[in-house]
This record gives sequence, C-alpha cells and structure tokens, in this order.
Amino acid sequence: MEIRIERNPNPSPKPADESHLGFGKVFTDHMFIMDWDRDKGWHDARIVPFGNLSLHPGTTALHYALEVFEGLKAYRKADGSVQTFRPYENARRINNSAARLAMPQIPEDDFVQAIDTLVKLDEDWVPHSEGTSLYIRPVIIGTDKSVGLHTLNSAMFFIILSPSGSYYPQGINPVKIMVETEDVRAVRGGTGFTKCGGNYAASQRAGELAEEKGFTQVLWLDGVERKYIEEVGSMNMMFKIDGKIVTPELNGSILPGITRKSILELLRADGYDVEERRISLDEVIEACENGKLEEAWGCGTAAVVSPVGWLEVGGKEYEINKGEIGPTVHMLYDEITGIQWGKAPDRFGWTHPVK
Repeated sequence: MEIRIERNPNPSPKPADESHLGFGKVFTDHMFIMDWDRDKGWHDARIVPFGNLSLHPGTTALHYALEVFEGLKAYRKADGSVQTFRPYENARRINNSAARLAMPQIPEDDFVQAIDTLVKLDEDWVPHSEGTSLYIRPVIIGTDKSVGLHTLNSAMFFIILSPSGSYYPQGINPVKIMVETEDVRAVRGGTGFTKCGGNYAASQRAGELAEEKGFTQVLWLDGVERKYIEEVGSMNMMFKIDGKIVTPELNGSILPGITRKSILELLRADGYDVEERRISLDEVIEACENGKLEEAWGCGTAAVVSPVGWLEVGGKEYEINKGEIGPTVHMLYDEITGIQWGKAPDRFGWTHPVK
C-alpha cells in the first residue's frame, strides 16, 4: 500500500512529565486516514497533521452508529526500539466487527502497515518511563452524506495515537465490582462480540450508577436468563476456582479479547487447567462462600489484568482472596507485560517490531 505523508509543520511539544500522562488526553502530531467507496474500494492512504475531521451533518456514523474501532499499544524497549503486541489480532477483530455492521473490511497487511508507518513517524512520542506506552486507536466510520438508512457506500478509516501513563502508578490494587441486574450489555445475535461504540454507550448508565456507589466496574450478566457471567466493564472476566481457571465462553455476546486469548494460551502452555464455558453468578457466589474461589480478575489491553477483591450482589458484598492480589494475577501481569516491554523472551511470537 502506498501511503502519502504530509508532515506537521508545527509539531507540538512532547509531554515533559510522563508521570501525569493519563489516558487519551494527549495526541501525537500526525494521524492516518484512508477513504473507501463502493466503486474504488480503499484508496488515498495518507498521513496528515493531527487535527479535526470535517464531516457532513448527515454523516451515517453520527446518526446510525456505523462505526467500529480497535485499541492496542506500542511499547518502548530498553534498547530504545518500539514494538506492538499482536497487531494482526486487532486487524482480524476490526474486520469481524466491520462485517457484523455491513461495513468494509481492511486487508490485514494494510492495517498493520498503516499502524507501523504512523507509529514510526511519531516514534518520539512513545514514552520512556516504566509502565507507559503509546495507545493506538484505529477507527472505521460510515461517511455517507444521508440520513436515510441504506447500504453503506462510503467510509473512512483513521488512526490516532496517544501517549499514555502507567495504568498502575501506585501498584496493582484489587477493585470492587457490582453485579448489574437491570440493564444488559448485549445478547447473542447482536453486536456484543464486536468492538463498536453502541456497546459502550449501552453500558454507560450502569457504569455511572456503580461509580456513584463506590464501585470500580460493572459485572454484566447474560441478556436472556440474567444468570450467566459475561464481562466486567470493558474487560473479559476470569476466575480461579479450586485450582482451575474458568472464563465465560465466547458465545457471540462477549468481546473476544486479545489479552484474554493471550492469557489462555499462556496458561495452557504452562500446564494450567483452563475451562471456557458458561459460568453462573450462583456458581461464583457458592465458590466464594465455600472458600474455593481463589482469585478473580478482569483482563484487557489497558490494564492487562485487574484483580477483583470484592463482589457486590444485591447489596451483599463477597470478599475474594481476603481482598488481596493472588499469585496467578501477579504471574500473568509479569509475564504479559514482560513480553510487551521486551523484558522477557517472546516465546509465543506475539510482538511485532515497528520498523
């Protein structure tokens, strides 16, 4: 793919204090854009100075939520080089999301090339401090200039970059989560397995209520029987019950997390007993009450793993592992981040050098 590059004549100053980067608040000097239409396919791949997008008020994405996105990171290694983590998995997932919404898909090699070229151009923005990274946000939006809902005829693919601080600047601390019993996030046959904005919009109300009550995340149940565990916040969920790792199966309403996939592959390679199956809230509560629930955690790109120390169900609170971080969570965090930042051997071939 040929990519035209227009360099920013007025580059922004890099953040001087990497300890206060936060997440998604600062953006680099450039962004990638590529257009699609039904006659030409994908065309006019370009990197331009970071700035606002100009969209027609009738743009399809604004009215009918025809948009999908991804999230991954670039990491600076000790030798100064930069690498990403399993970008082809993100390419496959954004295409699966796009297919569900009847949107155009992107050749995997073009997706990764676009990321590599943009990150390489803005490589100086990849932070150096412990635990920091460059967050990468690829997005596809429908751009038809019409408020009539019809087959999509035009779209835009763009990528923006944001240097991000350490997710755990004070260390990993177990969080308190609340089981949501009224709202549902997704149902089988819907868009739950996709990474689209509508899924996150549907979770906002429960998230706000949980935050008001002092909880960090919402634990979602299935949308039909309201009894089987699905996700927590924007992460997949895992439990260690009586020595066995159990995680909800991918049934069409759960996001197929890349961190989830990596953790399961790592655990199986190391000989852990792992099950992907339906797991009910009642089973988790019973395991907690009889002392068999050893650990619980969410997993995703942002945090890698987020240990759960307390679970609230209908006003009753259950403590997990005395509210402390368990050995499995510690091991997973060290193993995955070690590979991502180049501190540990990449025995699975997951990393991708940016050249």
